[in-house]
Parts: sequence; C-alpha cells; structure tokens
Amino acid sequence: MSFLNCTSLTAAPFILKGIPGLEEVHLWISFSLCTMYSIAITGNFGLMYVIHSEETLHRLMCIFLALLSFTDVLMCTSTLPNTICILWFNLKEIDFKACLVQMFFVHGFTGVESGVLMLMALDRYVAICYPLRYATILTNPIIARAGLAVFLRGVLLMIPFPFLVKRLPFCQSNIISHTYCDHMSVVKLSCASIQVNVIYGLMVALLIGVFDICCISMSYTMILRAVVSLTTADAQQKAFSTCTAHISAIIITYVPAFFTFFTHRFGGHTIPPSLHIIVANLYLLLPPTLNPIVYGVKTKQIRENIIKFFQGEKGASIQDN
Repeated sequence: MSFLNCTSLTAAPFILKGIPGLEEVHLWISFSLCTMYSIAITGNFGLMYVIHSEETLHRLMCIFLALLSFTDVLMCTSTLPNTICILWFNLKEIDFKACLVQMFFVHGFTGVESGVLMLMALDRYVAICYPLRYATILTNPIIARAGLAVFLRGVLLMIPFPFLVKRLPFCQSNIISHTYCDHMSVVKLSCASIQVNVIYGLMVALLIGVFDICCISMSYTMILRAVVSLTTADAQQKAFSTCTAHISAIIITYVPAFFTFFTHRFGGHTIPPSLHIIVANLYLLLPPTLNPIVYGVKTKQIRENIIKFFQGEKGASIQDN
C-alpha cells in the first residue's frame, strides 16, 4: 500500500506554498517583485536594443553584456510570472512535469549567467594586462567557442536534475514551501534517500560556481597587479574604472546565490524559511533588475549612447509637433 501511495504521489501536482509566515503581506511583496520584474524586462531589452543599434558598441565586452541581459531576462521570466500568480491569485498548484521543467530552466540559466560573468572577467584581464594583443588573443572563433562552452556547460550539467528528481517517490507531502521549484526544496519532500541528489548538486556547484569564482578571482588578482604597476594614479584609476560595473554585477549575483546555496544545506534550522525564500527570489530577480542600471551608469560608452538615444527621441517628437 505504501508503494502504491509513493507511486501515485510521484506524478501528482505539487502545491507551491509561497512565503510561509508572510501570507498577510503576500500582496505587498508581489507588488515589489512585479515592479522589479518590470524594471528588469524594460532595462535589459533596452540595453540589448542600444547595443544592437549602435555600431560603436559592437565590441566584445558589450556583446558579453548583451548575452548577460538576454540570460537575465530568461532567468527571471522562468519564475516570476508563476510567483505573481501564487501571491496575487492563490494559484499554487503546479504539475509535476512542469515543476521539473521549471527546475531545469532556473538552474540552467543561473549556470549560464555565472559563466558569462566569468568570461567578462577574462575579457577585462586580457584588455588590461595585454592591451596590445587584445584583438589577436580574443578572436571571433575563440569568443564563439567560449560562449558555446559556457552555454553547453549550463545546459548539460542541469539535464540530470529532472531525472534524479523523477526517480524519487513522494509519499510524505506534495507541499513545497517556496514560490518556485528549486531542486533542494523538491527533493526534501521525498521519503527515499536523497544522497545522490545532494552529491550531484554539490558537484555541479563545484563545476560551475566554485570554478567560475576561482577564474574571476585569478583574473582580478592579475588585473590588480597590472593596475598597481602603472606609473601614475590617473592611469591606475582609468584602468580600474573599466572593471567597477563588472565587480558590482559579480557582488549582486553571487552574494544572494551563495546565501541561498548554504542555507539550503547547512542553515535549515537557524534561518527563517521566509527569509530564505525572499533571498532566493532576489537571487533570480536582483541581478536582472540592477545590471542594466549599473552598466548604464558606470559604462561611459553605454551611458552616452542611452543619452543620445533619448535626446534623439525627444528631438524627433519636437519636430513632429
């Protein structure tokens, strides 16, 4: 009988509970999330449009930035519409297969985003440490292969997750205390051993998160050495100012990511579930919201082209009148 219950619950829909303990303020939280999502969609599509339409921005760093914006849009769109439905309309049920699909896209896009940030760090390293050889080192074929490798890594490493979850029996509960289908949130409901899932999750974290952080750290260590060796303070400031937007993007992305990762595995009894879920949502929403603003303010070429774009629109509207 127990086996039959396990089998039937495996294919049953899950119930996404939202943010436990904060049900009374679900509506207000949803307004904040919806506002951030609107800013993220508008900002990232606007940034991609400016980069596409201005030939002066058809440079490697801007291409990586456009790829980051595209990934950000897909990443937040994989969860936010469903989260808004839960918080606004109390539509909490999600099909088991739909849950697995959402899980794959959430983790896949976060893996791709981490890889793009790593490539952007390597780009800054070559630009500052080897400026005269920049064009010969980062050729178009190398850029294409690196981008493809990052994409394939993010996709291929995430493919086993749905299958590892699908093999598990769920005979205890089908209620997920979350706003979306996160791997660890789902497997914790299983009545079988989840050791394989935990080990594979840690392995993926090492192959993506730790590897990318190591590459970024090594790149900025070499950049710092190169900047310090410059003769004048003005040259040092100019060289390092090209990295400030990227450093901001790294902090915005990795701080909530590591908080979510470690609280899932080590802070389950000390961190309030509501705080963990809010940070998990910010982990997917904060980078898409802030990255266009950070790069629009900090990057001179992008800032000038955005100002020129709005001045052109304003001038055109005046002429029409």
